[in-house]
Amino acid sequence: NGPVPSPGGVGAVLDPLIAAGGLGTLSGQVLDPATGTVLWQQDPGAALMPGSTAKLLTASAALLTLDHQSRLRTTVLAGAEPGTVVLVGGGDPTLSAAGPGTATGYPGAARLDDLVDQVRVHGPVSRVLVDVSRYVGDAFAPGWFPADVAGGYIAPIEPIMLDGGRADPSQEVSPRAAKPATAAAAELARRLGADPDTVTVGYAPTGAAVLGEVSSPPVQDLVATALTESDNVLAEALAREVARATGAQPSFSGASQAVLTVLRGRGFDVSGAAMVDGSGLSINDAVPATLLTELLGAAAAPDHSNPDHSNTDEQRTVALRALLVGLPVAGGSGTLADRYHGPAAGGRGWVRAKTGTLTGVNSLAGTVLDADGRMLVFALLSNGPNPVSVRPRLDALAAGLRSCGCH
Repeated sequence: NGPVPSPGGVGAVLDPLIAAGGLGTLSGQVLDPATGTVLWQQDPGAALMPGSTAKLLTASAALLTLDHQSRLRTTVLAGAEPGTVVLVGGGDPTLSAAGPGTATGYPGAARLDDLVDQVRVHGPVSRVLVDVSRYVGDAFAPGWFPADVAGGYIAPIEPIMLDGGRADPSQEVSPRAAKPATAAAAELARRLGADPDTVTVGYAPTGAAVLGEVSSPPVQDLVATALTESDNVLAEALAREVARATGAQPSFSGASQAVLTVLRGRGFDVSGAAMVDGSGLSINDAVPATLLTELLGAAAAPDHSNPDHSNTDEQRTVALRALLVGLPVAGGSGTLADRYHGPAAGGRGWVRAKTGTLTGVNSLAGTVLDADGRMLVFALLSNGPNPVSVRPRLDALAAGLRSCGCH
């Protein structure tokens, strides 16, 4: 509720930093969400590779489409033969192999041991099958690099996996399973005393008894984790759920198009946006800064007095407010925890933003409270060489907005 900065004042802060160079091809925009006034921009309609700032699109579509308190369920059903059970993938990649009380990268995740305990009550198990029919199509998106599986950044996308496919659930970056659904079923078999080598894809008969069931954290929490930790697997799972909820195919093409369709249908301008995945990991993705600021502006718009939220814009804001919860805090949490030093230190604690980093890509999009107490939203996308050197420059731009009275 502080005074609105002037475009000239904001430009006086940002333009010298940009003129100093080192930012590659830059697209950006700064917006006042209370009024919709554009306070600064540079080539804002250019669709550049967004990196993980693309997760803002997936997260927004999920919050606009899915019940925020709904959960993804993993079930075990009785198979057609005695002693056979079927692990049915329900789209939850956070199910953890870790023991009770052991922290994982997914707060509140269900535990495989809980599922095991439920199934054991129904008698001995000799074989485990795994049902992956919730998703269709390829498990690997166009523009992904296979080395990123062993590198720990992504797993093939299947509707059941343990700890996002990680070999070590305690490590955010850990080698991922090449076949995460089979690996999950094999671990279930191991814990039930069945032979893990006999696991295959299969299905339970119609009306099969439920032998065990566990649920993910609420969708709202999954969205927050996907943003704070920039979790690629979780973002892809959410995109698939958007596809399923809107009648699209739960595949990469179906999910990425469903995300854009939802946003377009809720009044956002998706012109120029091209997505082939839900995480921004693909080098084939392209997003303009204007779409990022439009989404953040809707999420950060001020509350209105209409108690039933019948206004369309108010409905969007109510649904998207949770988007802000997941934004990493500069110097404090998630992918911004170890950033904002030196010239950018003034932004620590005041800047909250989604990061994006790929080879040749660095991006930052979020909110900042300026020195007068005015909430601003911004999006900055840089494509070009030397992403490591670009990162502190983007941080300095956002920190400059924090220092801004800029009248």
